[in-house]
Amino acid sequence: MPDETRQKKVAKTARRPETLAAQGLGWLCGDTSAVTPPIHPATSYARDDAYEKRAGRGYTRDDNPTYDQVECLLRDLEGGADAMVFASGMAAATAVFQALGPGDHVVAPQVMYFGLRNWLEQVGRHWGLGVTFVPPGDVDAIAAAVRPGATKLVWLETPCNPTWAVTDVAAAAAVAHDAGAILGVDSTAATPVLTRPIELGADVVMHSATKYLNGHSDVLAGALVTATKDATWERLRYLRFEGGAMLGPFEAWLLLRGMRTLYLRVRRQSESALTIARRFERHPKIVEVLYPGLESHPGHAVAAAQMTVGFGGMLSLRVTGGSAGALATIKALKVFVRATSLGGVESLVEHRATVEGPESPVPDDLLRLSIGLEAPEDLIADIEQALDNA
Repeated sequence: MPDETRQKKVAKTARRPETLAAQGLGWLCGDTSAVTPPIHPATSYARDDAYEKRAGRGYTRDDNPTYDQVECLLRDLEGGADAMVFASGMAAATAVFQALGPGDHVVAPQVMYFGLRNWLEQVGRHWGLGVTFVPPGDVDAIAAAVRPGATKLVWLETPCNPTWAVTDVAAAAAVAHDAGAILGVDSTAATPVLTRPIELGADVVMHSATKYLNGHSDVLAGALVTATKDATWERLRYLRFEGGAMLGPFEAWLLLRGMRTLYLRVRRQSESALTIARRFERHPKIVEVLYPGLESHPGHAVAAAQMTVGFGGMLSLRVTGGSAGALATIKALKVFVRATSLGGVESLVEHRATVEGPESPVPDDLLRLSIGLEAPEDLIADIEQALDNA
């Protein structure tokens, strides 16, 4: 992590995380005392006449100053030892697997972000990784799948996309560590507002920062946070640098801008999602509502124990009539935007089976909803009319 002393900072006190986020840790521009940080587009930094780095920086791919504040903020919000931003969530996630060696074994959920699942199948296995997929949320299945001495990484996504199954992070961490493996957690859907996996035993936390961290559907970014600055973390830093998976300075600036409202957004989105989930839980045209905030959700007890202030802004509806019913419903929606992604201020709807293709493990009657900041009454009315008109 670059030296924080290059920024003027307000003296640290016992501040709550929402205060840290809103004020960007209280950093001020060292040259101007501006409350909004500058963007540093420079790709190279001059050296002195002895060819030493003047300010500890040589080239932007290694340490652009625009990264400093957003990385330190995310580190502190997650309670980690260090953080790195990447060019995308996939760049961040795949770096964790690339840090392993040929012949190493990993355990991952059967239902997860399909891009990473496909990468494990098409690239990870080709590189020599052994991969075992287990049912999401099932710690006993993880325990049965790990191979002591061979398993180097247990990967979780909780809540997992798009069924929102919840995994007990502390229990999974115990299993992983007993087998000599590290635990990586994709916490994109939960965000540090709702869950801090490092406090529960995770070694590395990943975010597709494109989603809730940015929250405005205008940045492609990823991030990793580590519990300790160890050899694995240094390997990840090397992979980011040599692989060139760097975030642009403008994108880093936008990501920090988005994170300033993270706590306000996630809490409101979680409240709206719970209201919508409860409204449609017993609707005659809904087979099932998948949302960890509902007591009917199989992962509710675990979610209630490890998620704070809410259960997230993501839910899925399984619609009567199978694929045809789901597609007819999505066609009739007028307020929800039919688009891929999640975590933005606007509400999105997606038919996951269509997006993922014929090999998808996702039920073909499932619609994934990303709840935004609109009035929940408008979103409920939109779903109701779509179900009536489908």
